[in-house]
Amino acid sequence: MQDLRYPIGRCPSKPVLTPDERREAIDAIAQTPNRLKAAIAGLSAEQFDTPYRPGGWTVRQLVHHLPDSHMNSYVRFKLALTEEEPTIKPYDEALWAKLGDSQETPIEVSLILLEALHNRWVILLRGMRPEDFSRRLKHPERGTMTLDNALTTYSWHGKHHVAHITALRHRMGWS
Repeated sequence: MQDLRYPIGRCPSKPVLTPDERREAIDAIAQTPNRLKAAIAGLSAEQFDTPYRPGGWTVRQLVHHLPDSHMNSYVRFKLALTEEEPTIKPYDEALWAKLGDSQETPIEVSLILLEALHNRWVILLRGMRPEDFSRRLKHPERGTMTLDNALTTYSWHGKHHVAHITALRHRMGWS
């Protein structure tokens, strides 16, 4: 039986990417807002409040989580590009998902936020020089990582959460 937590498998760790791998990862980040919109198209309020797995977040929480998480990553990229090995601040994503804005904000607000954020982020990423991707940041829990590694993580992250929704739709017969 497939692990419902990881519908596309666990996040790969890749500290150095080839130019083609980097381009594919940036393209995946660019496509995340449209993939998310397609994944949630036509869902009802009740469906948005359905957990993607037993004990998991609801579709609504997933939609709000993506811009929360990706805003943090965008800022981390900018810090790593402007400081020498900055130590970034982690956050408790599970607690963020329980906050009122993740419960009360209309889905459309997070879709607009995600699209605008990804527009800026992709401009930043496509403007980076190859050597910029070897810049490092320090994560207090995960250690030192390159921007190539962070790019790999967030390329996977968007696909991972969209797959939570599409897998739920498939299991529930929500065409």
